[in-house]
Amino acid sequence: MKTFTIDTDNNITAHASREAAANEAGERFSTKEELANAAASWSGAELIEIWNSLPGVQPVRKFTSRKVAVRRIWAAIQGLSPAGGEPSKDEPPRTGATRAHAKAAKVAKVDLSSKTRSGTKTEQVIALLKAPSGATLKQIMAATSWQAHYADARIMPTCVGNPACGAGIAAMESA
Repeated sequence: MKTFTIDTDNNITAHASREAAANEAGERFSTKEELANAAASWSGAELIEIWNSLPGVQPVRKFTSRKVAVRRIWAAIQGLSPAGGEPSKDEPPRTGATRAHAKAAKVAKVDLSSKTRSGTKTEQVIALLKAPSGATLKQIMAATSWQAHYADARIMPTCVGNPACGAGIAAMESA
């Protein structure tokens, strides 16, 4: 049975058996229940650190509960290969990516252009702004049926106090 150890730096290592994990320092667990017992003494910050250090997972800032954290950590570590590459006797060797890696690869392959709808107001505004002469606020309002205050807020960046908006700073300095 695959056994896991967690060291003082919150690194989880998989081992092919309890005997292989016997020489390792730290807490050992082979079941979800043993992980839950060990996690009972861990802080929420430690659970988050453990989760965020696992390969192929989406980092989190908090868990809704300790039970959720343990369940997610347990599911994520099932794909870890035993240390030293020795295969487990009672489990078939895993080949390819873990479920988390496969999901991340699938998300990366999604073509974002296929998700945009055609004929939206955003698309109309972008087309107007890409024109060689650009577009005026009145032209955008006419094309989208937006009121002036809404069109202005949708198009113009908020420059006051926003360091990412270089145009606003240059305009304020030249005034």
